Amino acid sequence: MSRIIKGFFILIVTLPILSGCWDEIEPQRMYYVNGVGVDFKDNQYEIYLQLINFKDIAKSEIPYVPEAPAEIGYAIGETLEEAIYELYRSIDQEVFWGHMNFLIFTEEALKHEEVISVFDTFLRFRETRYQMNVHLTQDSLKEILLTTPILNKSLIDSKLSHPLNARKLEVFTEPVNLKNLVIGLNEPSHEVSLPLVSIVKNWDTTKEHPSKETTIKGIGILSKDGFKGVIIGDNARGINWMQNKKNRGDLTFKLDNNKSLTVDMEEKYFDVKPVIKGNQVQFDVDIKVDVILNGFKKKATENAIRKGVIKKVKEEIKATYEAGLMLNVDIYRLSEHLYRNNVKVWKALENNGKIPLNEESIRIINVEIDKIKSGRKTFSETINK
Repeated sequence: MSRIIKGFFILIVTLPILSGCWDEIEPQRMYYVNGVGVDFKDNQYEIYLQLINFKDIAKSEIPYVPEAPAEIGYAIGETLEEAIYELYRSIDQEVFWGHMNFLIFTEEALKHEEVISVFDTFLRFRETRYQMNVHLTQDSLKEILLTTPILNKSLIDSKLSHPLNARKLEVFTEPVNLKNLVIGLNEPSHEVSLPLVSIVKNWDTTKEHPSKETTIKGIGILSKDGFKGVIIGDNARGINWMQNKKNRGDLTFKLDNNKSLTVDMEEKYFDVKPVIKGNQVQFDVDIKVDVILNGFKKKATENAIRKGVIKKVKEEIKATYEAGLMLNVDIYRLSEHLYRNNVKVWKALENNGKIPLNEESIRIINVEIDKIKSGRKTFSETINK
């Protein structure tokens, strides 16, 4: 066989392999969706699409990006899909949804009777993932989506995209991704607590106006039957101590001498036990924490710190629980704890997935402090006066 024939034969064999990449689109010729905001007004959906700069993805550690870090597209439609296709008509390159990190809703959108169908849209689309986070806000969607992290860090590292980046500092409430939202709505008590995102201006810059940043200021409760309401500020702090995952947070309380002290708290153990007596059920809560002292108050004894921490944790848990009762919400998912422990009793008591709850349903809150870490070898002030 001549060299020409051999070369022709090799070309014919390799052509199918080479042609497999001919229809691929180069990464720089695509737009990347990082997040979507959903509002509902005047019986129409309002969609905000956050497209992030490709260079911002590839070089997320660069603190300054000269190009615009994001563009926000806006459209309205009678359905979510119609609004998205309306945006497509003004886009000049293909849109890739595989890097989408979050969904954020207004209260009006969550109150709409067809909000579950919105989740279904993103679940069914082949490019989106179950890991995207779901948030709620009472602020302007456009303003939130245009807010960049401190020092112009990449938007893919923002609190909306990756809320656990700051876990070592504090976890106010556990983030909810699309997978956990579906599970929570399908299982007792068929309610999910979504992080409530707001804008703060805590950081100063060289500009005339303070820099804006997002923060979590509370929770909003969504059930399969509709939106229940929000719990904000100190009334929501009990959530931090009633989660199965190890959490860290701050706690400010009064000592016996009426001086305030702030400590770091690391939760090591959490358990809820149903106590069944006939047709009545109550719950015992057991929590074990470590306390870390950042500052020190004169005459603050270890016993006084233990007493103050235990009292304050119990107060925060009760305050959040009572705020949930006012919204007819099983804020700590006590119904699910009974369901997992004794499904027979749960079936006898449940109504639409939830069991009846009142102020006496939590019988005991047992808070145990395992260690108090002073940060020094001595349990005394650093400088003697």
